[in-house]
Amino acid sequence: MRRSKSCCTSTPACSASPASAATLRALLASRDLRTDEAAELFVFRITRETGALARTLGGLDGLVFTARIGEHAAEIRAAIRDRRAWLGVVLDREANACGVGLISAPGSHVDVRVIPTDENAMITQHTLVSVRRHIE
Repeated sequence: MRRSKSCCTSTPACSASPASAATLRALLASRDLRTDEAAELFVFRITRETGALARTLGGLDGLVFTARIGEHAAEIRAAIRDRRAWLGVVLDREANACGVGLISAPGSHVDVRVIPTDENAMITQHTLVSVRRHIE
């Protein structure tokens, strides 16, 4: 997997979860073969599923990266793009490195975006709604 530096630490999306972003960067920078194999398997599974969806839907209009890996791992997004080139996915290298908003290049047939999420807040919100329903 191609290793690259990211401007992640300077973006608002990364500041929400600096510990997990730092951990992810450390894992991706590791020279441990197991880490590389895990990243390759992760990319393979995402590309397998997006390929199946693209075939079923007759193409893709957009591809959205969210959550810790989607938001903080430019090299993972680039590896997925490399395997989705046949769909016309083209990334803007600079935008991908920063990882916020629209990261597809002009002329890409598929819009690619990075949308910051707070998984813990969403889980908490849905749990509260569920608990309130049972209490009322």
